[in-house]
Amino acid sequence: KDTAMDFCRKQVLKQAMMKSVGLLKSSSFDEISKVINDALKLGSDNNFGHDWMADFERRFEIKVRNPISTGWERMDGLCKGGLGRSELGVVIAPTGAGKSMVLVHLGTQALKEGKTVVHYTLELADTVVGSRYDSCMTGIPLNDLMHNKEEIFEQISDVEGSLIVKEYPTKSATTQSIKNHLEKLKKRGIHPDMVIVDYADLLRPVKSRSEKRHELESLYEELRGIAQSMECPIWTASQTNRSGLNAEVITMEAISEAFNKCFVADFIFTVSRTIEDKKANMGRIFLAKNRNGPDGLVLPIFMDTANVCIKILEDQDELEEQRANPVANAKEHIKNKYSHLLNK
Repeated sequence: KDTAMDFCRKQVLKQAMMKSVGLLKSSSFDEISKVINDALKLGSDNNFGHDWMADFERRFEIKVRNPISTGWERMDGLCKGGLGRSELGVVIAPTGAGKSMVLVHLGTQALKEGKTVVHYTLELADTVVGSRYDSCMTGIPLNDLMHNKEEIFEQISDVEGSLIVKEYPTKSATTQSIKNHLEKLKKRGIHPDMVIVDYADLLRPVKSRSEKRHELESLYEELRGIAQSMECPIWTASQTNRSGLNAEVITMEAISEAFNKCFVADFIFTVSRTIEDKKANMGRIFLAKNRNGPDGLVLPIFMDTANVCIKILEDQDELEEQRANPVANAKEHIKNKYSHLLNK
């Protein structure tokens, strides 16, 4: 049996190496890595599946999701505590609406819980993302960070979680690049509790396809695969088409390119902010998909991009009240934000 398996492995590995020669000419290094790794895995899977009778008790065991809070109590209540282990969450919004800010907020909440967060940025510089975490964690506006270096360091030193921000140039990294980086971190003893990819649409597909929608669909499938293999939640984002630019509520119909990329996600919410909303630091979240609870709900939000402060409001009346008097609300927000300095 072992001799036969070794023979099969050699044959499959030979085929993989022959295929890699052609891929080498086109510099498809990530695809070469995938082809070779798949060949080496032959015969390594000893899981023959779920035996309906022998594994009877397993069906009645409580499955532990170990969800990580979104930082919004109302949303946590709707999705059973947050995004769980091996789950994929997607934030959908038009350009300039604050997708990256939302991802930083989600990462910050994980840090507050003492989790290890690995944040991949494919658009912004790693130092810019790090500064946004500084602002979100401390409440100090982004424009004032340079003048509050000591205070920021003092506050973030008490945070139990750890953050690694890895920058890749746009369309240079693939899902295989992310997987390889996570494996390197594990060898150094760093085991991520949450992975953030900002954002998936900017990844380069491992394998080129004839249509872009098929490439995008495969990217999200591969990210879900990483979440399952690493046993941690992954948050990413996606951009809407032009119909979502000034929409009050963005539904999944406004998703750009491949609609199928949302089929594999466990949790999807959209962020919509009209011009008037941005002036008043307001907006709306629409729960588009929720495998662990109800969806189709609209939640009013307060979003101050100056210091990455995002809150879900109690009801629509509170949203209208905030929008009606943005100046007074901004003053009150600044007063609360700097209360710790006034009390010194």
